[in-house]
Amino acid sequence: MKYIEKTERPWGCYYVLHDERNYKLKRIEISPKARISYQYHTKRSESWTIVQGYGVVTINGKNTNVKAGDTITIDKKEKHRIHNSGTENLVFIEIQTGSYFGEDDIVRIEDDYNRI
Repeated sequence: MKYIEKTERPWGCYYVLHDERNYKLKRIEISPKARISYQYHTKRSESWTIVQGYGVVTINGKNTNVKAGDTITIDKKEKHRIHNSGTENLVFIEIQTGSYFGEDDIVRIEDDYNRI
């Protein structure tokens, strides 16, 4: 796989595949039974397409089961998280659109790994 950067996280890892002024493209891998923080962004929206595995997406407190082939849209300021409820990596492609794509635009509400 060709990528710009790989970043390890306590829940798995992500690869930046493409980074432009008006969008960013990532491949995100969530380890079995792990989940990202419950969070929101002020400067970007996200679209997730599940390509492997299954799990549960929470948006503004509402849970939805997801599997390979499903696409989820998350608007700016919507609180969201994804949990891998399976036994293999949950993999999805994330398309970020907006005015800024830095990791410091993550506002964490709840985090299993005590990150701020």
